[in-house]
Amino acid sequence: MLRRALIALVAVAAAALPATSLAYEFKPKTPETAFSKKARPDILGISADSSAASARAILESSFKGRGKADIQEQKFGGTALSYTAAMVFTLPSDPKQTGEVLSSSFSAPASANLAYFVGRNLTFALDQQPSRAELVKQVMDKYGAPTIVGSQHLYYFYRKGSIMSVGAKYKEAAALEAVDRPLDPKMALKLNDSNGRGSCVAMVKRALAREKNLAAMLGEAKAANCDGALSVELTPGATPDRVGKAQFTLMDFKRMISAARIDADALAAEQGERNPQPKASAPKL
Repeated sequence: MLRRALIALVAVAAAALPATSLAYEFKPKTPETAFSKKARPDILGISADSSAASARAILESSFKGRGKADIQEQKFGGTALSYTAAMVFTLPSDPKQTGEVLSSSFSAPASANLAYFVGRNLTFALDQQPSRAELVKQVMDKYGAPTIVGSQHLYYFYRKGSIMSVGAKYKEAAALEAVDRPLDPKMALKLNDSNGRGSCVAMVKRALAREKNLAAMLGEAKAANCDGALSVELTPGATPDRVGKAQFTLMDFKRMISAARIDADALAAEQGERNPQPKASAPKL
């Protein structure tokens, strides 16, 4: 008797739910990416191939028992479907402990909930500051020769799945020497489009100043004269040859544009199902 009553209660409750809570079914589409199998950078194991679920597993393992996590969930349009839109893992710094903040943002379920932004900020404890030469070597061992170096940055810009070149051929010694100098203006100009716009250096800086959600970053993604970017910023430490802070940023502009289009199409289809247009046609007169 109790079981029948519970079943009846569930049925009544389901019937009373508003249309927006009903499950909307769609087949996720994989958005385009700036990267390829041969040029697929990652930050702490998280790349443009990482879904929110796989990235969360990596971060929970890395930060296990340390710091705190902020997992940001949101609804997909008017559906009842929730998904992880962003996550931030934080380990505060102090004089004896290197601090770390790792953040990542993901597209909606329609576009497979994949990463389009990953950032990692390290604040080294005073007695743990690595040498700049050591860190430049590690960066180049992992990511290869950068597109352009200067102003405390190593920039990697990607187009058609490969690292872009502006004519400089950096080896470790050359990159280490250039990192403290201003960016070479002649090389930087080569990153602009034929109309002199779209420099990825400027787009990276502007995107970092914005909220890391898709709507806020989409304009910069569309204006960029590249498909993606990896930026490594090395802030001097207690002495000029030491690094006090290191900021790693990975942005997939191509994915942002493609995911926004896929998500918009899915939401339009979902709204069409909830609010179908009348199929009646005008009678013959």
